[in-house]
Amino acid sequence: MQTKPALDELFERRLTFPDFAPQERLARLVGLDDHKDRLSKILGLLVNPAGLEAWAQKHHPDAKGLLKHVLRRPPLVILAGDVGSGKTELAETIGDAVARQQKIEITLFPLSLANRGQGRVGEMTQLLSAAFDYAVEAALKLKGSNGRARGAVILLVDEADALAQSRESAQMHHEDRAGVNAFIRGIDRFATEQLPGAVIMCTNRLGALDPAVKRRAAEILAFERPNDVQRHAVLHSALHALGFNAKQIDELVTATGKKKGNHGFTFSDLTQRLLPAIVLDAYPSRSVTATRATEIALQMQPTPPFEENKS
Repeated sequence: MQTKPALDELFERRLTFPDFAPQERLARLVGLDDHKDRLSKILGLLVNPAGLEAWAQKHHPDAKGLLKHVLRRPPLVILAGDVGSGKTELAETIGDAVARQQKIEITLFPLSLANRGQGRVGEMTQLLSAAFDYAVEAALKLKGSNGRARGAVILLVDEADALAQSRESAQMHHEDRAGVNAFIRGIDRFATEQLPGAVIMCTNRLGALDPAVKRRAAEILAFERPNDVQRHAVLHSALHALGFNAKQIDELVTATGKKKGNHGFTFSDLTQRLLPAIVLDAYPSRSVTATRATEIALQMQPTPPFEENKS
């Protein structure tokens, strides 16, 4: 007889917001201000709908019918896009902004591939059901009687396409279909019980997700490789303190952009590969120079895009 997985088995590192560390991580995500703002508003309404009701009472007291359409949206947000585009980092830290905005404590329950069992028959369904059970149990304790939440939870499912693939696939195993059904039941349970919480899914393969999962999303936010303006924001924030002028920053922006044969740098290419490489190239005996920084950028190959299997 299978036993329910322990809380620490499913979620090795639960995060509580507000907290300084995620606040700093979120601030370092330059170039994603529109996504930050939109996601924090969406999650704010999902975890604490009383805020929208107070806003409507002040600005549009006769718009109760309109509010119902907003508040009936399922508590699911999908972040979809290329590798290294900032999806997971934003998903792991946005709870801090929401907690500060709503003046409540929020707990993040991150479920990753490492927590998804050994592939035994029925195990995926059990793990997903248990994950939602724990998240729902925590959210129930935070549900306020007056409509305002005392706190909230966010269930984060990274690499979601690995567990919520379309049930229309002919190659899909029966137990995988059961796992998708368990996921959908969990989303519906959050919605039916009007809990102060939300589910965030991150995926590189939006097309692989089950249509019923996508239909339940209150929002699907698309993440692209950074454009010139976004790359400029990342590079300027990091390099202006080294004395790089506007022309030198622009040269780096061009060097990291899309060219024949590559798709341009991702956010993680810039922050985790290029900027450290520029520093380590000069350390410990000389200063960083703009000329050498551009040379390094031109020599570095950006991460190739994730290609969905079309077969």
